[in-house]
Amino acid sequence: MGFTFVQGVAVGGATAVLVTMLASVTLLPAVLGFVGTNIDRWHVPRLLHHHKSSAQPSLWFRWSRIVQRRPAPVALLGLAMLILLAVPVFSLRLGAGDAGTGDRSRSSRRAYDLLSQGFGPGFNGPLLLAAELSGPDGAADLEALRQDLTGIVGVAATTPAVISPGGNAAVMSVFPTTSPQDPETSRLVHRLRDQVVPAAMAGTDTRVLVGGLTAGTIDFSDQIANRLPWLIGVVLAVSFLLLVAVFRSLVVPLKAVVMNLLSIGAAYGVVVAIFQWGWLAGVVGVETAPIDAWVPMMLFTILFGLSMDYEIFLLSSIREDYRRSGDNSMAVANGLASTARVITAGAAIMVSVFLSFVFGLDERAIKLFGLGLAVAIFVDATLVRMVLVPATMELLGRANWWFPQWMERILPQVRVERESSPVPRIEIDIREEERAGAETPPTATTVSEPSRDLRP
Repeated sequence: MGFTFVQGVAVGGATAVLVTMLASVTLLPAVLGFVGTNIDRWHVPRLLHHHKSSAQPSLWFRWSRIVQRRPAPVALLGLAMLILLAVPVFSLRLGAGDAGTGDRSRSSRRAYDLLSQGFGPGFNGPLLLAAELSGPDGAADLEALRQDLTGIVGVAATTPAVISPGGNAAVMSVFPTTSPQDPETSRLVHRLRDQVVPAAMAGTDTRVLVGGLTAGTIDFSDQIANRLPWLIGVVLAVSFLLLVAVFRSLVVPLKAVVMNLLSIGAAYGVVVAIFQWGWLAGVVGVETAPIDAWVPMMLFTILFGLSMDYEIFLLSSIREDYRRSGDNSMAVANGLASTARVITAGAAIMVSVFLSFVFGLDERAIKLFGLGLAVAIFVDATLVRMVLVPATMELLGRANWWFPQWMERILPQVRVERESSPVPRIEIDIREEERAGAETPPTATTVSEPSRDLRP
């Protein structure tokens, strides 16, 4: 992304995941070995999960079979809901919150409102014009520039240039007629840089730059907007290649990437509708303003990682069952049934934690970030995993696992779990005469060799 602070966050986040992974495969098994069955000693009454017999299908197995009976309409309905939630993302406008979006009880917010009422909204976000003077005519050049700025649409007032003691630098303030979050302010900054200032300084040796906090925020938003497509593209490409190597399929990874994008798009849409459009803003306790520029970047990376976590967990179970049975429909139902409880529990925990950001803190940026995470995880664990995945995989059938032979030769083998070979069919003789007093001839029957991974 080209930002130093993002690099620090990236290293910290990757390190935390790495340490957690190492602890999960070393410390956690050791602790469970010490605790043993005492892990359930103080369980919540009536909530301890007992494995059911295979003769009694679980709720999630039955739900999957219901979805698989009408996969096309169910898939269309789920897709329509995701697209509807994602529609507001096309109005996304990046910026930054300031004191004007803070709690009205704060002194900073009251001062902001007082300045806006007394002098105009632009006085809360002045632009600073820094000049490099190369001669005695520099002061006159800046005064001519100030006169030109006075008649520019969008400029409320300017201040005389303040020259440094050395005479080689100067600064002047320009106050817009609009607030720092207003899109007209952004257009004014670009117009000053591209047209007004170059035209006024043409033929002089004075160099003038447009800066200040407001202009810096606009530059930061523009940089995020320019780099975000590259970030998304690299993450999608690397994730797709890794999933292809793991699942030996082209369709399943493509579907996983698309569904992850849909769930993240839905989160973006909800965030825009509430924090930028103002829908349910009173319930959340915020005021409308542009979306903080860093939020879409951080939301995408974190949510894509969490969504892919769920995706790999679910699809690895489905693929394992498919390799054993060769039945795509039953593999989807069994995979969903075996992972739904864990996915639902994990999602419930994360949604609860993220919603605490929304209703437990008064910072707009934290509320925005928490709500985006909560919505995406909720949509991903319900609408995507429990509706779209079984419906689309039922529609595609065996095409889910199509993989060209030439790619099989060039891609490395990556295993998420140890995979058992497809169950072979063998012929055995059952000799009844081994039983005392039996005189019946031997009979032949076909049975399946039990998997070595299964326990009696």
